[in-house]
Amino acid sequence: MTHPELRPRPPSPLVEAADDRFAAHGVRLLLKRDDLVHPQLPGNKWRKLAPNLRAAVAAGHDTLATFGGAYSNHLRATAAAGRLLGLRTIGVVRGDELAGRPLNDSLARCAADGMRLHFVSRADYRRKAEPRTLARLLEGAGAQGAYVVPEGGSNALALAGCAELGRELSGRADVVAVACGTGGTLAGLAAGLGPGQEALGVPVLAGGFLDAEIRTLQHRAFGCPAGAWTLAEGFHHGGYARVPGALDAFAADFETRHGFPVERIYVAKLLWALAELTASGTFPRGTVLAAVITGRP
Repeated sequence: MTHPELRPRPPSPLVEAADDRFAAHGVRLLLKRDDLVHPQLPGNKWRKLAPNLRAAVAAGHDTLATFGGAYSNHLRATAAAGRLLGLRTIGVVRGDELAGRPLNDSLARCAADGMRLHFVSRADYRRKAEPRTLARLLEGAGAQGAYVVPEGGSNALALAGCAELGRELSGRADVVAVACGTGGTLAGLAAGLGPGQEALGVPVLAGGFLDAEIRTLQHRAFGCPAGAWTLAEGFHHGGYARVPGALDAFAADFETRHGFPVERIYVAKLLWALAELTASGTFPRGTVLAAVITGRP
């Protein structure tokens, strides 16, 4: 029998957001409330993790191992998923200098959900895609035989889950925009959209590395490029987990206008970018723009 937490969920709501910053330029703004898709694994975390969790359970694994930084939403989601399903979880965390320090709120939440944290050097973490380094990191973490979910949850199974998000939005908007960390959500989303639609990714990390990453992910998942997508660089506000005062104020104002909490690290940067791009005339008048709300604070 399928575990109730792994059963397919109904489509998340798509709601109109009346906002004069968009309406003044002839653009309709819709919000895809994927933060409501699961009470404890919201948004793209559910989309990417659910197919991997099904595969892990089907194969008889009792342990999940994955990777992330000190503020990783993915680590928190994996820890919560393990608690819900009764699976052990191991998190390989970037930065061995953190091992002797008090846990931040994010890592403390992981630990409270039962995740065993293993801190590794930043140099080793950067090389985790190398088979020998990966094997050594997993051995050091005591994760031999675990079902391994990659950083950010982005693999071929995850892209299939995110393609379902695209199918839910097929024909509903001209441009569907999403914040990007590892690029997996955008890669799958684009594949699921219909003809004439475009996916727009807003990277929340500096570096300009996502273009090649997304192409590689799509090739692994689908064997070829899939769907139309572009990236809007330059809206990371200083890098991952950086929330300057202006961005925080923008998010607070958006909350007041539209009545839902705005997650700062991903969603706020997405909404800021869409407001700026609309003001600069990037979207022609008559454009229907859908913003995917991927998580909650």
